[in-house]
Amino acid sequence: MAIKVEEKQLTLLERLYVLEVVRGIALTTGHFFRNMAVHIARLFGLAKDKKGSTTFQYPEERRPLAPRLRTLHRLTRREDGAPRCVACMMCETVCPAHCISIVAGEHPNPLIEKYPTRFDIDLGLCVFCGYCVEACPEDAIRMDTGVLEFTSFSREGMVYDLNKLLARSETPKPNEESKVKTA
Repeated sequence: MAIKVEEKQLTLLERLYVLEVVRGIALTTGHFFRNMAVHIARLFGLAKDKKGSTTFQYPEERRPLAPRLRTLHRLTRREDGAPRCVACMMCETVCPAHCISIVAGEHPNPLIEKYPTRFDIDLGLCVFCGYCVEACPEDAIRMDTGVLEFTSFSREGMVYDLNKLLARSETPKPNEESKVKTA
């Protein structure tokens, strides 16, 4: 069963888009003068509680990151250097993008039941929702590296394995340079 949709005929003024262009220019001009007025008022000591727009000269000047911002993943280590992950598959199960894959193996330590022999995250599929961090009962996976920029020339380069995730296991320093390139 097909649904018929009636197309509305545009008027001459709508077809020329003149009215929409004028409305866009008026909106941008309004923002400009409103922001300029706030900055001038702050210059003279008025409107100290109002904050005008700020421009960051990227990439030389970085915008400050929120402390709760979810950035690139990392796996934490135990005191002995082994991965903290016990391969419980909770993060893989809860992931809505299905970008995490774990292969479990028997751990040589009898106190630890399993450990991941393979732990892959496909960042090309990841939506950075943070569900994996919330679901982890061992606090093994975190998204607090501060790395926002990661690139690759291939899809395989966007798959981070156990070694890449453990390499970031040190606690990041605030305002650390966050540019990472993956070939």
